[in-house]
Amino acid sequence: MIFVALVILVLCLIIGVPVPVSFMASAAWLIFFGGPAGDGYQATQLLPYGYGQMNSTSLIAIALFIAAGGIMERGKIGEKLIDFVDVFVGHFKGGLGIVTVISCAIVGSIAGAACATLSCVGSIIFPRFHAEGYPRGVAAALLANASLLGLLIPPNATLIIFAWISGQSVLACFLATVVPGFITIALLISVNWWLLRHNTTIKIGEKKNRTNKDRIRLFKSRGRMALPAMMLPVIVLGGIYGGIMTTTEASAMAVLYAIPVGLFVYKGLNPKSTYEVMVETAVTTGVIMVMLYSVAMLSRLYILEDLPGVLLGVFYAISTDPLMVMFMINIFLVILGMLMDDISVVVLSTPVLMPIILDLGFNPIHYAAIVGVNTGLGCITPPAAPVLYLSGRLGGAPIDEMMKPCLWFILLCWIPVLFVTVFFPKLSLFLPHYIMGTPW
Repeated sequence: MIFVALVILVLCLIIGVPVPVSFMASAAWLIFFGGPAGDGYQATQLLPYGYGQMNSTSLIAIALFIAAGGIMERGKIGEKLIDFVDVFVGHFKGGLGIVTVISCAIVGSIAGAACATLSCVGSIIFPRFHAEGYPRGVAAALLANASLLGLLIPPNATLIIFAWISGQSVLACFLATVVPGFITIALLISVNWWLLRHNTTIKIGEKKNRTNKDRIRLFKSRGRMALPAMMLPVIVLGGIYGGIMTTTEASAMAVLYAIPVGLFVYKGLNPKSTYEVMVETAVTTGVIMVMLYSVAMLSRLYILEDLPGVLLGVFYAISTDPLMVMFMINIFLVILGMLMDDISVVVLSTPVLMPIILDLGFNPIHYAAIVGVNTGLGCITPPAAPVLYLSGRLGGAPIDEMMKPCLWFILLCWIPVLFVTVFFPKLSLFLPHYIMGTPW
């Protein structure tokens, strides 16, 4: 019966049924027809289990980080950060691409999700790309890839959910993706320069003629304007890594700080837009919570049906080498990422794959970094590539113009980072080990 449940899940996803409903459909089949005797399971046992799993303060951070990302976008906080970064590298050819990558890393560390980062930075940066003559396809592909830094530069909602499902430390999971995140930043900047090195349409304009005196003046003026915005990641990251606040407390501080800054300092927010952000946050959070509740019950059913053991048997039938099995798990995660968003991938795969990871002897914190990179790669890999298509819509770039540069980013950025993350676990475990004492 477990195979029928999986077929129902995959078919529902392929034909476009909403993800939570797809999870519920698969769970319903097992409730009625699962079990050793095929007489199903009692729903009265599953509903309290799902509620018990949802009763976690860590999940509050998801709603708060979503709200913080929306406030950054509406309150012009992201705009001031981008203007400040532009002082340092905007005068180089392809410098706006560097600004984009760094800005996505900063905004992503607060917004906590790829789509929120893409919306916030894209609304500001795309008009600048067009004004400076950047190719539409390269600009949209770069922003799609850079927005995924929100999955690697912590804190982020994906790893909060991963830690909640797997029972791992949220902070340790955050720290595991830091080094892969910085490697990705360096590779994105390098590939962006390589793609644009012979481009003749880019117009740097007056930026090229800035003297050192002009840069110092801009540094002072824009730095003064950006200081309240720059304090936001300092408060969030400093509070978490300094042990002053939990992840949930830091997310609450981010919202409490961002609202007055957006209202009274940058004046991008007003009561109406603040209300709209809160409504959007409630809707998005509601969808995520329904998804988590449904997957909590579905994962319980999968465990009762011994799906991890079935999958492990399939993997071992191909190869018993742990690294080969890990390679197949990576392919499985990328395929899932091509069909659904990053949060859906994590909530569906973690309960099933975590027992396999532990059975193979891999460190679960190392696996958190692998999940972060894999979900990023899946979100920009056709045919689904939800983040890639969203970037194309925001930037007005046809998909055929985006595909070639995006494939270069995948081949020269994401695949090398995935290779390093999988086969050099100490890079991912370096910070968790020395800050929290996580074993190698």
